[in-house]
Amino acid sequence: MGGALRVGVVGVGKISEQYFAQLPTLPNLALTAVADLDERRANEVAAEQGVTALPVDDLLASPDVDVVLNLTIPAAHVEIGTRALEHGKHVFAEKPLALAPAEAAPMLALAEERGLRVGSAPDTVLGTGVQTARRLLDDGRIGSPVAASVHWTAPGHELWHPAPAFYYQPGGGPLFDMGPYYLTTLVTLLGPVVRVSGAALRSERERSVATGPRQGERLAVDVDTHVSAILEHEGGVHSTVTVSFEVWASRMPLFELYGTEGTLAVPDPNRFSDPVELWTRDEPEWTVAPVAGGYADAGRGVGLADMAHAIETGRPHRASGELAFHVLEIMDAVLLAGREHRVVELTSAPARPADVPLGARPHTW
Repeated sequence: MGGALRVGVVGVGKISEQYFAQLPTLPNLALTAVADLDERRANEVAAEQGVTALPVDDLLASPDVDVVLNLTIPAAHVEIGTRALEHGKHVFAEKPLALAPAEAAPMLALAEERGLRVGSAPDTVLGTGVQTARRLLDDGRIGSPVAASVHWTAPGHELWHPAPAFYYQPGGGPLFDMGPYYLTTLVTLLGPVVRVSGAALRSERERSVATGPRQGERLAVDVDTHVSAILEHEGGVHSTVTVSFEVWASRMPLFELYGTEGTLAVPDPNRFSDPVELWTRDEPEWTVAPVAGGYADAGRGVGLADMAHAIETGRPHRASGELAFHVLEIMDAVLLAGREHRVVELTSAPARPADVPLGARPHTW
């Protein structure tokens, strides 16, 4: 490839701020253009970043763009991703990969046919938090894994987000919005999921925007807002998962991994570098584990940098479309299991992504 991978960003909403903050720290990526349906916003961001603002069609076709960083709403992920691939661009997208597996599969097939890469958030699993937990697990510090427990709850994103409507439309809700962080982490730690059961509901609580220029605006709720699932991993470990926009307060553990010799408190997978805590039978008290793996000082975009280096060296990238597809299939199966009151078998089984060694940099590993 030679030189930095040239990045064009489609969608400059709130999440883009975190990417723009991190991109200058990643030497194998070079931001060259931005696009958004809101042309005024695109022009403002382009001026701030010192790049060109283009219409979406022009960015997708631009010879100055090698990879499209797709930060649009979930409903547009496949459309923009497919069009980018048709123009010969690699794609890295925010989560979820698509609204349903059947929607995502043709996009991944197109990428394979054309020799292009598809990557997807979350890349938080590449930071020192989850990677340290993975190293401790692989080193047998808690013995053989038996089970995991995930509990993420909040009353709803409308309390802080100025434009939260999309969180309550297909592709949103607690499962599709927050679930990918936890499910990607579970697969990274314990391997792929083979079958699931689940239940989901939505309350009759009326929701409205609490902050910003749309304050007081009523929100239509077209997704389930409280979801519970049991996942069986390939190796037999069971994970229980609850994600909710219905809980005002909770004292439940966020993320714990249980083994025959101890317990790991896995840090928040919506973040990159929070500490890992360890309790073992030989040392029966909670202690903070030394950092043992992961990209240090990571932020959003590190998965794209990892993908850029993988393209250059011909290795698989870690935050892959195949992994994101598996997570999407898990989420889809959880909702199907809840609707039909049955256990659902999964069809995809991606390889567990390579670990990130301690001290690695995303442009060199």
